[in-house]
Amino acid sequence: MECQERAPMTADEKTALARLLDVAGAVVRGGYVEAFADYRFEDSPEPEAPPPGGGRGICSDDSFEKLEADIRGCTACRLSQERKNAVPGEGVRNPAVMVIGEGPGADEDESGRPFVGKAGQLLDKMLAAIGLSREENCFIANVVKCRPPGNRDPYPDETAACAPFLERQARLLNPSFALLAGRIACQSLLGTKESIGRIRGRVGRLEAAGLDVPFVATYHPSALLRNPDEYRRPAWEDLKLLRSALEDSGFRGTK
Repeated sequence: MECQERAPMTADEKTALARLLDVAGAVVRGGYVEAFADYRFEDSPEPEAPPPGGGRGICSDDSFEKLEADIRGCTACRLSQERKNAVPGEGVRNPAVMVIGEGPGADEDESGRPFVGKAGQLLDKMLAAIGLSREENCFIANVVKCRPPGNRDPYPDETAACAPFLERQARLLNPSFALLAGRIACQSLLGTKESIGRIRGRVGRLEAAGLDVPFVATYHPSALLRNPDEYRRPAWEDLKLLRSALEDSGFRGTK
């Protein structure tokens, strides 16, 4: 998708265009222009700068480097006021799976990397169990790129401010599948208020945030840490479901 902007028209360009239209109209009517009107156009104003997220879609000259710089410099919502580091995401380009979580926690805010705390370590083990890793075939990102204070749920205006970033990531990465980790990621991307328990357990189709791919939803790793007896087995079933869908598509994973 191209996003090059045409330069604003000058007053002279507008006058030339108006006179060309006058001539064309006269020819159609079978006559000629005796005298041109005294047009008094003004130069068009310069276009406003795009929003920090880059707007919808992706510029033809977009890149991972530009996107990460835009994320790290973003001040579009209140989350930027207390962060130490924005967290763009991490993994391979053109991944088999794009993992999308909620937002950075304290460890991620400190390091600028996604899923590096206890929940992240568990996520890495979960992915490894089905032949996935951020080093070889996954990219890990979040709905919001800055830590919500006290790890609260991000507010709707905060997820909206970050949505263009996630869309740019998705279009640059072009993943084959998505794994949605947790309630916030599911509800934000699927546009629903349903619980994660009602969303998980199936392969769905995600058509949002620049994605049009199969997805599997599962519980956030932090939920497994808080209550492993309740969430461990269903989370493992979700992972097996994702693995089966990947294998059906021809993916074989890590050795």
